[in-house]
Order: sequence, then C-alpha cells, then structure tokens
Amino acid sequence: MRTQNLLSQQEALSNAGKNIAYDVLQLYSGLDGDSGLEILAPDLDEQARKDVLKAKGRIYQEKFLPGIRPFNGVRDLFKAIKRAGGRAALATDCQGPQLQHYLSLLDIDDLVDIVICGSDVERGKPDPGLIAAAIARLGVAAHEAVMIGDTPYDAEAATAARAAAAGVLTGGFAREALFEAGCIDVADDLPGIAARLNIDGVRSLSEA
Repeated sequence: MRTQNLLSQQEALSNAGKNIAYDVLQLYSGLDGDSGLEILAPDLDEQARKDVLKAKGRIYQEKFLPGIRPFNGVRDLFKAIKRAGGRAALATDCQGPQLQHYLSLLDIDDLVDIVICGSDVERGKPDPGLIAAAIARLGVAAHEAVMIGDTPYDAEAATAARAAAAGVLTGGFAREALFEAGCIDVADDLPGIAARLNIDGVRSLSEA
C-alpha cells in the first residue's frame, strides 16, 4: 500500500507541475499529508495543497484501491496481542469508505477493541493526537501502551504520546531510521512482531 500511495502522490504532484522523484517522496511516507507537502512543495499555498491531496486520494481510489491486499500476518498479530493479555486499537489517518474497505480485507473486527481514524483528529502523524486518542479510549496508561508502525513518524507520534513504539520494515525505511525515531524493537515484518509478543507478552515490549 505504501508504494501505491506514493505513486498516487507522485502523479497528483506532477499534475500540479511538481515533478518529484519517488525516492524523495519515500522519505516523507507516513507523515501528515499537508505537512509533507509543505516540505516537498513549499511554494504551494494551502488551497493548492488541499487540491493535491484530494487528487491523490482520487487517483489512489481509482487506480489502486481495488487491488490492495493486506500485509501477511495482520490477523495473527492481533491474535498475539490478545493472547498476551492486551487490548487492541487500530489507529490510522485513513477514514470513511476507504477505511471500511480496509477493515473488510483485514478480517480483524472480532480482535479490535476500538478504531481511531483521521476524522477523530486534526492532524496526522507525527502529531501524537491519534495515538493519544487511542490510548485514552482503550483506558490504559500511556507507559503500558505499544504502538506498532512502519515509519519513523509512527514512532515519533508514539513517543510524543508517552507510549512505546515497535517497528516493522514494511514501510520502506531502514531499521536504523526506525530505531533513531524511537522504536524499542524492530522486526522484519508483522509475523516477527507477533512472534515476539507470543514469547514475551505486551508488557515486555513496553518495558524494553
């Protein structure tokens, strides 16, 4: 999904007269959309950025959304969280019909306690609002929570919300970048994190 999102962003920017290399876009993958555009195309005003984001969403929905498939091990990860005694939140900038489509693919409705989405907060990651809202609605202490994500911005958001962060390499970022952003543990993929939970439990990750 990261690749498809970036290709959609690249096309939307190109249509706005901004030709930006894929590798440059990758550096800001996972960053709040408007904040990313302020960096990538600083001469675009607020309305122009909104137009680019809207175009990106339209391109993604038309070209890529029907073919999206979940990462391997999503359901097993949520099952591991439950077996370890944890409660699970799905916190995502995504919202609306797109979010409902993803949920239908993931098959985790019976394993997720709450869903926090983009419409619940004003800004995306690394702003901590999304993570803080998830923690509050789960009813757990921040220092007992672990946020699992695949970009440095996920880790920064978790740290700002006073939670721990664990990373996976599915977002195209180097292991070192995730550790530098605050991750306490990094696995190659979701099964790797799930295996760690099965062995050590949720609390050990938050206390690593």
